Order: sequence, then structure tokens, then C-alpha cells
Amino acid sequence: MEARHSALCAEEAEDAVKELRAELAKAGIILPSLGLDPVSLVREAPCPLVAPARRSPGTSRRLAAVRR
Repeated sequence: MEARHSALCAEEAEDAVKELRAELAKAGIILPSLGLDPVSLVREAPCPLVAPARRSPGTSRRLAAVRR
């Protein structure tokens, strides 16, 4: 169960990074450090955060929505 949850968390975080990167690019903003937070990936049951700012995937998606 934990492995499936971690896989879903990682997938959600990766999707949020892609969404945020695309919206920022439309505004001419490139954040080279935008990606999954490596510290949050090393937990026993990872549920990664989005770097920079170590925010949740949901917060990253809300940030992308502001751009729309």
C-alpha cells in the first residue's frame, strides 16, 4: 500500500512540475531549479515536494492556475 501511495505522490508531483513549468514559460519565466525536492524523495515512503520553495504539488498547481 505504501509503495502505491508513494508512486501516486511522485506522479502527482511530476505532473505539477510540468504544469507549473509550462505556465511559467508562457510568462517568459524559467526556473532552472524547478523540479522534485531531493530531500523529500529520500524518506522511507516518499511523497515528494516541488522545489524551489519545497511546496506541495497542490500548491504548485494553484500557483500555475494564477498564471492562467
